[in-house]
Amino acid sequence: MFSEAEAKTKSPLAAAFLDERSRLNGIVDEADNKLLKRIYNVDHNAYLEGALPARTKELMGLVASATLRCDDCISYHVIQAWRLGCTRQEQEESINVATVVSGTIVIPHLRRAYALLQELYS
Repeated sequence: MFSEAEAKTKSPLAAAFLDERSRLNGIVDEADNKLLKRIYNVDHNAYLEGALPARTKELMGLVASATLRCDDCISYHVIQAWRLGCTRQEQEESINVATVVSGTIVIPHLRRAYALLQELYS
């Protein structure tokens, strides 16, 4: 539904995250590491349309990322879910599940996720 460029225009937090991710991925790409290329490919393919819609997979990725307390992963999945048309409420409920599963240790991470959600959905 939306492009990365639209996410960057809508949210300074998304822009900073996506620009830094792109820069760092460029460095990894320069290493020409065959194993990492395969892992990136598997990761990419896991989120494509299939028996589950891509948007559902992104929400699942958001839950797993919040549970694991990976801020980069949380930001990535929030942006991707937004791009695919997930509502803010769907994303918040997904973060709620992660918080129930992992407990209050997720709260610092959900604060940053909510800041990104606020920018994307305002």
